[in-house]
Amino acid sequence: MFQDIQPHHLQNQNDQQRPPRAGDYVLIGRQGAVVLTAASELPTYEMTQTDWSFTADQYVYLLAVDKTAFYWVDVDAQAQATDAYQVGATRDFRRMTPSWLAFSSATAAHLAWWYDTNRFCGHCGQPLRRGTTERSLVCDACGQTSYPTIMPAIIVGVTHGDKLLLTKFLAGYNHYSLISGYTEIGESFEDTVRREVFEEVGLQVHNLKYFGSQPWAPSHSLLAGYFAELDKDIAIDLETDELAKAQWFHRDDLPHNAEDGTMSLTWTMIEAFRHSKN
Repeated sequence: MFQDIQPHHLQNQNDQQRPPRAGDYVLIGRQGAVVLTAASELPTYEMTQTDWSFTADQYVYLLAVDKTAFYWVDVDAQAQATDAYQVGATRDFRRMTPSWLAFSSATAAHLAWWYDTNRFCGHCGQPLRRGTTERSLVCDACGQTSYPTIMPAIIVGVTHGDKLLLTKFLAGYNHYSLISGYTEIGESFEDTVRREVFEEVGLQVHNLKYFGSQPWAPSHSLLAGYFAELDKDIAIDLETDELAKAQWFHRDDLPHNAEDGTMSLTWTMIEAFRHSKN
């Protein structure tokens, strides 16, 4: 899956004292827009030293993979674009190569988004500062401390014998997918599975089996995947505000998705069901 970058190792400690070095990558921009090279790659620290005049305190440490670190510079991406650089979107980082760079860039963008969207205290409105010992944002005025936003969500493969229920969204992602949804306050993941299945297709399920999890930076989420068996073979009652269709597929007739492959938890689960590994 997306996070499987072995033999590389993600280091997400809050190493704010580490200075940028040659070979490190820099995310320049805010609000999901970043500066990329003509080859759609992140600029390196050396490039930023040559082509811009950022000061040392503008480089905000995000994370590292092995000995390569990622930093954020909080400026408007469009204003930094030149003939040698273009403005891209962080949501497209998943298509970078090699795969370890795609995952680490997307995860770094998740952290940059958190810093970018949490500049002031939600309690008293005063400016926040970055924590020095842990990954946090601290308000010196009232003492409020905030931590990175990670949204828990579920993905569920509803099964009925040799059939798997797939859905399609009304807008956006246009491939088949599995039922999914965010966990509400007070819910367990299992509660969320049952609620989302009933809300989206009007079905009830039992015998929930945990499959695996995935950090999914594009939606700032941590996904928990389950398989669940259909209770009763009744007609689907489709929730049409978000979904365009829901359809049962025999495992021998499941569609393929060359774009995602097994990058996403959704398609890893679909492939597992196809090959009877659920």
